[in-house]
Amino acid sequence: MALFDSSVSPASRPLAALSKDAITARLRTALEARHGALGAHCIHELWMRGEFAARIESALEALWERAAASVPDWLPMHYIDWLPVAYEVALQFHANRKGRTNLYLVLLDFADRSRGPHGVYVGMSRYPPAQRFDQHKAGIHAAGSVLKRGIEVLTGPVLHLQRMARAEAQRLEGELAVALADAGILVEGGH
Repeated sequence: MALFDSSVSPASRPLAALSKDAITARLRTALEARHGALGAHCIHELWMRGEFAARIESALEALWERAAASVPDWLPMHYIDWLPVAYEVALQFHANRKGRTNLYLVLLDFADRSRGPHGVYVGMSRYPPAQRFDQHKAGIHAAGSVLKRGIEVLTGPVLHLQRMARAEAQRLEGELAVALADAGILVEGGH
């Protein structure tokens, strides 16, 4: 059975060729072995295939409980119904020039809105996405929507949009925000 390290991109979907039963068996093995990366890939593949929300939530809870230290940072801690769409949209964008700027997504809590329960903030920064999220939450150059509603960074869909030239990041930030909104996701940011 192949194990994965946390550097394997979720967008590559390394388990896509396996049956649902095979993935479920690997997930059980990952939980027993407390192997966060393998468990994350199993959950991710089931999620991308449209597995029931309750099953994804249960698997997320079990994996975070048993293997939190080895779960890759690209696996969300919360179920988001539109996550497969976010991957599909984000994978349409590519950076051509290297640099120091990163695009990032932040999951927003919009349970109090009719289009909720979640939205996404699209941003760019020279800081790593997790560090920039912490800055938002601490009020440092904070976007109000992230300060008030930010839940967690959604690293997976934009892993390929890191370390690019600033001008390109500015262009892609706006284009990605528009594309995610066009796909039906409630979007903030992306100026």
